[in-house]
Amino acid sequence: MKKYKITLIPGDGIGPEITEVTKRCIEATGVEIEWEECEAGIPAIEKFGDPLPEKTIDSIKKNKVCLKGPITTPVGTGYRSINVALRQIFNLYACVRPFKVYKGARTFYEDIDLVVVRENMEDLYAGIEFEIGKNETKQIINKISELTGKKINHDSGISIKPISVSGSEKILRFAFEYARKNKRKKVTAVHKANIMKFTDGLFLDVAKKVALEYPDIEFEDRIVDNMAMQLVQKPQKYDVLACPNLYGDILSDLCAGLVGGLGLSPGANYGDEVAIFEPTHGSAPKYTGKNVVNPSAQILAAVLMLSYIGEENAAKKLENALAQVIAEGTYTTYDFRPEGTSGASTTEMGDAIIKKLGE
Repeated sequence: MKKYKITLIPGDGIGPEITEVTKRCIEATGVEIEWEECEAGIPAIEKFGDPLPEKTIDSIKKNKVCLKGPITTPVGTGYRSINVALRQIFNLYACVRPFKVYKGARTFYEDIDLVVVRENMEDLYAGIEFEIGKNETKQIINKISELTGKKINHDSGISIKPISVSGSEKILRFAFEYARKNKRKKVTAVHKANIMKFTDGLFLDVAKKVALEYPDIEFEDRIVDNMAMQLVQKPQKYDVLACPNLYGDILSDLCAGLVGGLGLSPGANYGDEVAIFEPTHGSAPKYTGKNVVNPSAQILAAVLMLSYIGEENAAKKLENALAQVIAEGTYTTYDFRPEGTSGASTTEMGDAIIKKLGE
């Protein structure tokens, strides 16, 4: 049997707890993994004085695959966001977040099964900002006023929104290829091209051109505010949503709300050579060490990882075992229960999943 070497970043807050349960669930599938454990976030600061040490970066560079727990980005030190830093270091241009209703989850909806494919490198999250009052900010404001004839208040901060043809082509082709590979029927491009004609308009133009290369996949587009309403009213009509960075981030959390919350929302970040898999919720430091949090998002991130490394049967087995435990409801954590009631522990939920894998 093949043995895989994979970087493991437990994270901080609740990260180590849900990561440990997830490791045990993966082992119960029979897939052999040699974990190379590395630090990021608060544990890395305590050990190395750096929230994202070179040792961690080198490990991901070497192993090409990483399973990561949630990480707190400490205020006032190091990177703006460790997650964003990792995406930029490894050019993880595609963020994939699947959303599915599992029977037993706390939701008003049924039969949702959609995927948000989000561009990860450009748009307002590119990090090109100019702080209020700085000399370069004044220069930018003056130059924009000179070029456009439009007045910008001098007490403004400025963020730049770059959207390129090359970046848009890459993410849109990824979305169509994902749809084709996973037997999805439709790709919807999300934009605000009616207002931002030279950025979102460019994204939409590229989407229309790329769609012509995939006649087997239905294509449509939606303005982002209308898309938000449509997702609340009739999410079952949608399949793969291809989004620029900001809209993808916002709509992903909306979709998480449709299926039962961030506790059921995994994420995968793909580049040409490296992929990082993670839950999309935070590190919830107030729950650290209490053994009460839902490990499902981290386990579902592991499902995506297993599929990525070619262990499709193990991925399906693990997802099915999790789905059965959620449906039965006996060993689910508090967030699956009515408001204000307690549930099984993180460990107990993991044990129940492992038991299902052994049946």
